[in-house]
Amino acid sequence: MKKTVKILSLFLIVLTVMISCKKDTDPADKDFFVGTYKGSVSYNKSGQSITSSDGRVTVSKIGETYSFYFGNNIPDITGVKFEKSGDNNYVSVGSGLTGITINASSLKMLVNKDGATWTADCSR
Repeated sequence: MKKTVKILSLFLIVLTVMISCKKDTDPADKDFFVGTYKGSVSYNKSGQSITSSDGRVTVSKIGETYSFYFGNNIPDITGVKFEKSGDNNYVSVGSGLTGITINASSLKMLVNKDGATWTADCSR
């Protein structure tokens, strides 16, 4: 019985993630969202520069807080809040983390924080 409950629980978790990751799912419509955006990304800090034309950014949202996980050894950005700007576009708000626009199909980013700059021009 315990094994059946574990398998059923795992199945429900996987199903929830799959539904949350559909490409037409707007991050703002869900309290839990995980999606991967692909495109050009870059990072620059103190002479260290990382650039990729086929980079990826995995976006997760839990409640009202978004996190951006980069590939290519680029540091992550976490704890970002957004407000609605127009039809299904959301713009980051708060100190030091402005310059991010996201919707169901695209992610645009130009963030300057603590002497570092992140950029992204991605879609899913």
